[in-house]
Amino acid sequence: MPELPEVESARAVIERWALNRTIVDVDDSDTYECRPHRPGQIRQALVGRTLSAAHRRGKSMWVDTSADGPVLGIHLGMSGKIVIGDGAGTEIDGGDYWERGRQPGDHRFSRFGVTFEDGGSLLLIDPRRLGRVRLDPPVEKLGPDAQFIKPDAFRGLLASSGAPVKARLMDQDRIAGIGNLLADQILWAARIRPSRPADELDPDEVARLLRATRAAIRDAIAGGGVHTLKVVPYRKKAARCPRDRAPMVQGTVGGRTTWWCSKEQA
Repeated sequence: MPELPEVESARAVIERWALNRTIVDVDDSDTYECRPHRPGQIRQALVGRTLSAAHRRGKSMWVDTSADGPVLGIHLGMSGKIVIGDGAGTEIDGGDYWERGRQPGDHRFSRFGVTFEDGGSLLLIDPRRLGRVRLDPPVEKLGPDAQFIKPDAFRGLLASSGAPVKARLMDQDRIAGIGNLLADQILWAARIRPSRPADELDPDEVARLLRATRAAIRDAIAGGGVHTLKVVPYRKKAARCPRDRAPMVQGTVGGRTTWWCSKEQA
């Protein structure tokens, strides 16, 4: 499932390969992925314009368009990839990690597409059809980005709630971008039990948690996604903590399947 690092990879691909190319056609015929827009509505808004800047906050991504055009919001859902083609068979993609990969030219799960004047394209490939494309998305409602949140804001979001700390980290209205796997990595690295009430953490624990958050995001972006983080392969039955070899424990926190070290996160 795409989390902040995967969405950042998709944003970077758009920024590097899709900007300043004139749009000549748009496929917005998937009425579920492009809701609430009618077929042709996004096309009408984009044809003749260029994509001018790509942004991200948390798991949400949006792209400015030229000549004071509308903002194009793109959400990857749980399996989305952005695929940029040059029109001659060469493609580059960013977004969700697929274990079996994707071969160039495999557009079976294309849900939205932009065709450029030079023959290239931008596609949203989304097997599970849980992504979203819309004009002028309400990104102002999102909390601060987890990659750039300030220490005071981080302390405040924890101190103001007795909810489990994992649930608080995953509250997109408070801090945007942390999903299930990233949260487990952060809490494991900080040696904090996921079910601890957020407002009971002491200053040293909060500082440790913020450092772990920054490190996990940095490492996942550099490594190619949250699947590369150290604790992720050990989120399974009979696994032992890669740090102290104690058994890993499974439970449910904030409605999500959660794994933690039975010794260091007790």
